[in-house]
Amino acid sequence: MSERGALRTRLDLLAREVAKFGAVGAVGLLVNIAVFNLLRHTTDLQVVRASVLATFVAILCNYVGFRYWTYRDRDKSRRTRELTLFLLFSVAGAVIENGVLYLATYGFHWNTPVQSNFFKILGIGIATLFRFWSYRTWVFKALPAEPPADEEAARPAERFLEQRRSTETVEPDPVRN
Repeated sequence: MSERGALRTRLDLLAREVAKFGAVGAVGLLVNIAVFNLLRHTTDLQVVRASVLATFVAILCNYVGFRYWTYRDRDKSRRTRELTLFLLFSVAGAVIENGVLYLATYGFHWNTPVQSNFFKILGIGIATLFRFWSYRTWVFKALPAEPPADEEAARPAERFLEQRRSTETVEPDPVRN
């Protein structure tokens, strides 16, 4: 495959991954905003506390979507490690997301329902960039690429020839000496 073809294949795979990540994220966004507004309007919780609870409900929803759809073909051998890293990076994303809302609410006193929803969504957007990078890099690791079957079949022959070349002794040419 040419270098250009390989690049195109990698970009196509990345585009599919981004689309799946975005679809799961969109469902998580709907869950997050719905739970946030439900808590805001039916309880006496403060804005940021309601947001944190909504964020963690969405995180649980997103894990299921990422593990069983977006990254279903990725390494599944170390689930405890995967879940631990997922929760660690999700908490970091939650701090980013709710930090934006906290700053808007308590730093600038922008806490009307419209302003709260705007800054909640802005925080989710910023945190999503971090989550995409961290989940694909650290949590849902790609399995090592296997060489195509025809390359795999050629490898033992190549190794044999390389070993043979390295063990052969070069004898001097009697005509030249």
